[in-house]
Amino acid sequence: MTRTIDYGNLMHRAMRGLIQNVLEDVAANGLPGDHHFFITFDTHHPDVELADWLSDRYPDEMTVVMQHWYDNLEVGDEGFAVTLNFGDTPEPLYIPYTAIKTFVDPSVEFGLRFETPDEDEGEPVAAPVALDAEETPESDADRTDAEVVSLDSFRK
Repeated sequence: MTRTIDYGNLMHRAMRGLIQNVLEDVAANGLPGDHHFFITFDTHHPDVELADWLSDRYPDEMTVVMQHWYDNLEVGDEGFAVTLNFGDTPEPLYIPYTAIKTFVDPSVEFGLRFETPDEDEGEPVAAPVALDAEETPESDADRTDAEVVSLDSFRK
């Protein structure tokens, strides 16, 4: 059997490290300027922690917004915990980095998407890719506290 370099998984680890570094900075210094994040994650991941009513409402995946109001952001090596507001109801969440499907900061047109192999085809894990404006996820979180921004207005 020939040994190969698993570039897909190496890229995933590096990009999850990037997300960790960004969140550590935000935890220490707050969100700078217009920066804000749309984070889509797999609610089935065994280490995700969220209220039962949220997992019932979002049985497969959920997109949360970190923008105007968030609290108790704690960033660790395996994931992060944060309290977000859902219709005036603060709810604590724990999201492991391995559960993240997309991480987008629309203020600077930055995004990562983590591809997973198609179970039927058994293809290797693909590296994260940049998101186009048309692919920016809409928030599943309560939209009264979040603003979805079209990136088309930032294009030159």
